[in-house]
Formats: sequence, C-alpha cells, structure tokens
Amino acid sequence: MPPIPDHPLRYRLANELHARPFPALKPPARAVYLAIKQTRDAAARDRDADLQHLIALLDRYGCQHPQPGATHFSGKIGQHMLKWEQHTEFVTYTVFLSGLGERAFDPADFEVFPPDWLEAAPGVRVTSALLRVETRRDDAQVSAQASEWLVPESMAISAVVDGDAVIAGDFRIDPAGHQRFALFVREGVGSRRVGRIVQRVCEIETYKAMSMLGFTRVREIGARMGEIDRELSRLMQDMTEGQGPEEETLKALLAVSAELENLSARTAFRFGATGAYEAIVSQRIEVLREERFQGRQTFSEFMMRRYDPAMRTVKSAERRLEAMAHRATRAADLLRTRVEVGRSAQNQQLLESMNRRAELQLQLQKTVEGLSVVAISYYAVSLVGYLMYPVAELLGLSKGMMTALVVVPVVLVVWLMIRRIRHHVEDAGPDI
Repeated sequence: MPPIPDHPLRYRLANELHARPFPALKPPARAVYLAIKQTRDAAARDRDADLQHLIALLDRYGCQHPQPGATHFSGKIGQHMLKWEQHTEFVTYTVFLSGLGERAFDPADFEVFPPDWLEAAPGVRVTSALLRVETRRDDAQVSAQASEWLVPESMAISAVVDGDAVIAGDFRIDPAGHQRFALFVREGVGSRRVGRIVQRVCEIETYKAMSMLGFTRVREIGARMGEIDRELSRLMQDMTEGQGPEEETLKALLAVSAELENLSARTAFRFGATGAYEAIVSQRIEVLREERFQGRQTFSEFMMRRYDPAMRTVKSAERRLEAMAHRATRAADLLRTRVEVGRSAQNQQLLESMNRRAELQLQLQKTVEGLSVVAISYYAVSLVGYLMYPVAELLGLSKGMMTALVVVPVVLVVWLMIRRIRHHVEDAGPDI
C-alpha cells in the first residue's frame, strides 16, 4: 500500500517551530546585542539587503554563509558565537563572548562589529546592549555590583526562574551608547537555561524600544489631532445651531473626515505593531517568573511605572482617532440627510409650481382652443358659403339665409375635428 502523501508545507511548518533555538551560554560570559531597523517602511524593506549585510560581516571573519533566503543564522565568527535573526521590521545580531574581560561593560566589546560595517548597515540602530553573565555569589555582593554598574534610581533587579538567576538593568543608555544588563547565575544552572534568560532580556529591551515608536508617533500627531477635534466640535455646533450654509458645513465635515481617515491609514500599522510588541514584552517578563530581590523594584514594576503609561497613551490616541473618525462620519451623514431632505422639499415645491403652471397652461390651451374653433369656423363658413351659393339660388334662398344655415354644422364639424386632434396628441404624449 503506497504511503499517504504529505502536505507540501508539512516539514517546513514543523521545522519552523525549531528554527531558532536558544543559545547555550556558560558563565562567566558576555554578550553584545544590536538591533537594526530601516527608518521608513521597514516591514516592506528589501530583506536581501539584511542578508547581504550579514554576509559582509561573515566575510570579515572568513565564515560560512547562510542559506539563500535565510531568516536566521548561528555560527562562529572568530572565537565568538554569532546569532542573527530577521524579523518583520528589524534584524538582530547577538555575539556571545567567553569570559568577563578586565572591565565591566567595556565598550571595546562592541568592536566585534567593525565601524565601517556598522556605517554600511541598511538601517539605523534601534537598540544595542552589553550583557554581563557572572556566577551568583551572596546577595550583598550582587546588590553592590549592580548598584555600581547601573543607575540606582532607575535600576530594576529581580530573581528569576525559581531563583536560579538574578537579572538587573536600568534601561538607560550609557556614555558609549548601549544599554547595560547584568545576569548573576547560580552554579549548576544549565547553559541552555542561561541562554534562554539572556535571549529573553534582549527581547524585552528590543520590543520595548520598538513599541515606544508608537508613542513617538502619537506625539507627532497629537497637536494636529487636537486641532481637528476642535474643528470638528465647531462644525457640529454650527450644524446644530444652523449657522452658515449647510452645503459649506458639509464640505468642511467631509474634509475633516478625509483627513482623519488619512491619519488612521498612516498610523494603523504602527499602532497595531505597538500593541503586538507590548504583548510580547509582557509575555517575556511573565515567563521569567520574577521574585523580589532585597525589596528592589522588579522588571514588571519598572514597566508598570515607566512603560505602561506610554502604552496607555498610544491606546488612548488610537481610540480617540477612531472615535473622531466615527463622529465626523456620523455628523456628515446626518448633515447630508438634512441637505437631502431640504432638497426634497425644494423639489416638491418646484413640482407643485410646475403643476400649477401646467393647469394654467391647460386652461389657456382650452381658451385658445375655443378661439381657434371660432376662427377656423369663420373661414370655413365663408368657404362653404361660396360653395353653397349656387344651391341657394336653385332653392330660392338668399345668401344670408344659406350662410346662417351652414354656420352650426360647420362649427360642430370644426369642434369635433379639433377635439379629435387634441385627444390623439394626449394619447400619443407618453410615447413621444
């Protein structure tokens, strides 16, 4: 019996779930992280440019190239391990270095990316970070080191994954232009688990930065949204109070509605992406299973105080823009209905006026018709009189008597002929 045929995408879809494995990292170690994004239309960018930029870096170290069309890659560059991932709007580079170096968070670690290679990047830096992974000792030493390396006022620190590690970061950009994160791992924790924690921290920072792009977009359009809101309120007040021509008010409402639709179209992707990135940030923090460390604020508390208000602002702006668009549409529909009702009333008056004119015209036509009967009959009687004069001599009648005798028949015949013609025209009217 032949085997059942597979769906053409079966293996591809199954392998996609395992396409981006977590890195393996054994402390002590360091990590250098970089996320690059095009400034405009990043989702529709040329993704081959991302791949070519990766190949240019691999060529610097004489490394093997990824497969054509690859969206992820892991391999050694020199003595270090590189992990590259391509996402919808950005690409990320993570380089893992063994050992801790002589200086904590040394900017020289970032030199693993050559300066001229960075300048040729197909985009700009969204975020970059230096991560330090140490073996966890006593809590007092962990707290002292974190306070020395990070800004205490902004520092978030917590025990994660059932107390196997402590992570710390202040989400500030240091003088070298990088974020700093410290990871203190208990002895005996597996390298895969350490790699997962490091990747989660990098993802939290990246998606936080990406979602904040929505907040900057709200700031850009906030002033204009306020102006449109005031203009819309004024137009609705004019419409309610009946001030100004309704046609001009309707035209202004349609212009406002068109501008709101344009704003919605230009911000829809960014607002949608912001919501998705925010959800990823929350999910990545949740899977860390944070526990409070020495009474310090956790990552989730930091996000609640500093990050969540910005996200609520984005959601509020999105709802406000949608509500304004609906208001403008409803007001335009209402005013359009009012204008149409007014036009219907005008058309009704015009039809009534036309009916009255038609009645007057009919009466005038009947009057003219009667005069026409008289005029035509006058000439007809004259013609018939000339024809009947010989007959009158034979009958011994005078011309006046003969003329008097033919008047009634002639008038009757003329009246019947004109009546017949009018009926024929009226019956043929709809077909003309």
